[in-house]
Amino acid sequence: MELDDLLMATWLPLRERLVGKRLMNGAGAALSLRIPGGSTMWHGAAGDAAPRRVDWRDETALPAAAVFAARQDVCAVLHGGGLYGPQLAGFGGRMPGVFDEQVRHLGLMAAARGSSNWVATLAKGGNAALHDGLPLVLGMTGARLALNAELFEKCAKAYVLALGAGGQVRPLPWIVRHVANGRLMKDEKRARERVAQGLLPEESKGY
Repeated sequence: MELDDLLMATWLPLRERLVGKRLMNGAGAALSLRIPGGSTMWHGAAGDAAPRRVDWRDETALPAAAVFAARQDVCAVLHGGGLYGPQLAGFGGRMPGVFDEQVRHLGLMAAARGSSNWVATLAKGGNAALHDGLPLVLGMTGARLALNAELFEKCAKAYVLALGAGGQVRPLPWIVRHVANGRLMKDEKRARERVAQGLLPEESKGY
């Protein structure tokens, strides 16, 4: 099976997994999968029967287009989230690194869209941001995207509930965040190299 056909076949079960876990909510929610070796992607909304193949250079209004242009390591983008991710907009629009898995797989949360440095912070390697009030979650592969979306919602829930209850949330120690982020950057470097060869990135290892 050709790579683009394989990715098209992957899109529907991945979309169903995200919708089933209520992680693809909100008007404009969409799932995009990059086809390595060119500038096309499979893109579709939560209610679409199948994705459409488009050139992300021509679809600049789509959040995934900006991601794929800025981040060659990313091959999967989800725009839309669960109950708690969007609520981060009421708490500054960003979540600090307070959980081990968060800093290992999501990295530094980029500034929300609308800030002057949105694309610049996204390009630093973080895998989550807010875009028009909805979470924008990235993954090197579709499988990693699903895990990142679940992780982001779990962390957002804990963070929002803690702040909403008047609690204080402290980031992890600097050295922990530094080491975990370094591992993420190494994963992303290997992913960029694979995509440059027209290949899908390998699945990332555990912590």
